[in-house]
Amino acid sequence: MPEERVAILLFFAVDKLYDYAVPAKMMLTVGDIVQVPFGHRTMYGVVWQQGQTDSALTRIKYITDILPLPSFRLPLLQFIKWVADYTLQPLGAVLQLVARDPSVLLGHSEEKVLSCEGNLPKKFAITQPRKRVLSSIAKGVFNSVTDLSEDANVSASVITSMIKCGVIKIEHTAIKDLFETPDTGRRHLILEKEQAIAAKALCELLKTKFSVSLLEGVTGSGKTEVYFEPLAAALDEGKQVLVLVPEITLTIQWFNRFRERFGCVPAIWHSNLSKKTRKQTWLAIANGDARVVIGARSALFLPYANLGLIIVDEEHDSSFKQEDGVIYNARDMSVVRGRAESASVVLVSATPSLETLTNVASGKYKHSILKQRVGTSVLPKIALIDMLKNPPIRGDWGKSWLSPPLVSSIDEALAHGDQSLLFLNRRGYAPLTLCAQCGYRVECNNCSAWLVQHGAARYLQCHHCGSKSSPLLECPSCNAKETMVACGPGIERIAEEVKARWPEANIVIADSESLSKDQAVRQLVEKISSGATDIIIGTQILAKGHHFPNLTLVGVIDADIGLSSWDLRASERTHQLLHQVSGRAGREEKAGSVLIQTREVQNPVMQSLVMLDSRSFVELEKQSRQILKMPPFGRLVSIIVSGKKEESVVKVVNDLSHISPIIAGVEFLGPAPAFISMLRGKYRYRLLVRGPQNYLLQNDIRRWVGKIVVPSSVKIQIDVDPYNFY
Repeated sequence: MPEERVAILLFFAVDKLYDYAVPAKMMLTVGDIVQVPFGHRTMYGVVWQQGQTDSALTRIKYITDILPLPSFRLPLLQFIKWVADYTLQPLGAVLQLVARDPSVLLGHSEEKVLSCEGNLPKKFAITQPRKRVLSSIAKGVFNSVTDLSEDANVSASVITSMIKCGVIKIEHTAIKDLFETPDTGRRHLILEKEQAIAAKALCELLKTKFSVSLLEGVTGSGKTEVYFEPLAAALDEGKQVLVLVPEITLTIQWFNRFRERFGCVPAIWHSNLSKKTRKQTWLAIANGDARVVIGARSALFLPYANLGLIIVDEEHDSSFKQEDGVIYNARDMSVVRGRAESASVVLVSATPSLETLTNVASGKYKHSILKQRVGTSVLPKIALIDMLKNPPIRGDWGKSWLSPPLVSSIDEALAHGDQSLLFLNRRGYAPLTLCAQCGYRVECNNCSAWLVQHGAARYLQCHHCGSKSSPLLECPSCNAKETMVACGPGIERIAEEVKARWPEANIVIADSESLSKDQAVRQLVEKISSGATDIIIGTQILAKGHHFPNLTLVGVIDADIGLSSWDLRASERTHQLLHQVSGRAGREEKAGSVLIQTREVQNPVMQSLVMLDSRSFVELEKQSRQILKMPPFGRLVSIIVSGKKEESVVKVVNDLSHISPIIAGVEFLGPAPAFISMLRGKYRYRLLVRGPQNYLLQNDIRRWVGKIVVPSSVKIQIDVDPYNFY
């Protein structure tokens, strides 16, 4: 009797299945994770289906082992297949999003946990480093001295000394005990009428097999507290819940709210987890022990045991789009995962994307709206400052970037003991350095982009490839000395002016560089929330999700930055960003105000903000996209061809263009150099395919691209539903 054969999908970026023979007495089911020989290597894969090959069994290698890991459920396998087909990515590459190397998940079922004794010794001195350690250990679970020292921002010796004197003890616990069960019956805030109606509607939808809802609410309307209700209801039904957020480092206040509501913290998933924590969390999710998971977009691909609810917070945020490797939009794929799992999906935003609003209008998605802020707070008053009529006045520090009306408002806020936020979505000191004599602009050697000045030393850095160089003492083009000048402001340059204008004020700068670690974010949030800061200068990292009770004034320095972009969604993104940052003002008893510096006062984006009328802007944007047949009223697929030799890239892209198929209603645009025509030392050319909204382009593109021979030195990257057009 012939042995059984099964088709294995390897954890490897290939787009085919490999048949293997099943040894006698080995019992396998679809979804099992196995170890197999592959050439001279040992690899891992998942049992995908019955074997397909007709080759003699003697030529087929045998599976060597079954890994003692939870099997992948059929809904996850269906999701992997759907994502691979839709994004035109190899099936194995999508599988790697679930677990890149399953062998690292093997190990002991017990882990050590650091905990704090309740009663401190009488002679135990509470120094500042020790205080930070006690604060960290009270808020989270730590399995090593290294993890705890990094979180508390102290040396390992501080913790080891606390272990020696008995303040911290080491316990051993089962992995499943590391993740507490949320207490859904715990006392919590009483929802206001508008919130209660929305929460009830979302809870009702949990009773259906699959649904998608938009929870739309103005900033400060209590959207988080609303979606905590269906989250609790899903837990009561024994389901797991996934909360997707754009950036996990910006969720400090969210964690505090969750702890207050449910008495514990959820499992966390992001790319910076240690190997040990990553293993523990993955296994707890696969076994169903981690009941609530909050994470970045990659958390969508985890092997949940019983997923019942997916919440996508800030669903409009472009950070949900993965731009490297397997290119996908986590917001859109969350709907696909929800359908596969028969789970509910809740999309949450104060400024929903046009795609989501279109699905609401068509009846595909349900819709709940929160029009009022909670409590006594009201939406801030928004005013435009016409920079053509109110130019900044130069000071002793040099060129100014703050208009007189904004300066006066900051003076007033300081006089009342209130906080101000100055927003500029541009990192560094200056975005451009040029020669005042010949006009030479300093560009990156590896990218077609300007170098940005940074820091007190004014070093130059490329924000695309990260390369750095020293300040230029003379012009590389005309050799003139001391003629290189900084053009335009970044937040560091704004901070220079603010410090000169208000030397007594307590000032902080917040951007992705200064807030790259959880501890830095926590310290900043605590400092601002306590009122220890007078003026905050930040980028979009402060635009969403934060609640600062003393912040009453928001000043937007250069609101027009995004409007000049080549991006299809430039106006929509600018509107969303300015709306979000405006929402940081006046979130409690004190009224808030927002001053937006602009040279385009009549622009529809600016007018809709002043009138608090987002719908008028959305309608204009909708009409524009419909006329141009652009998403969500048409489909786009971007094809980027790149390589180190321009002639090789041009040949491939021209070959593609010459054999582009003729399809009714489908246009093939290009080729042309990409907006950033060189990136990290590689030349880039673009083709853009545009088709009707009701026509899937994937099969045509797969056949088209598959007809040409591509040298190994050239890469073709396909982006279905592109968000960035650089």
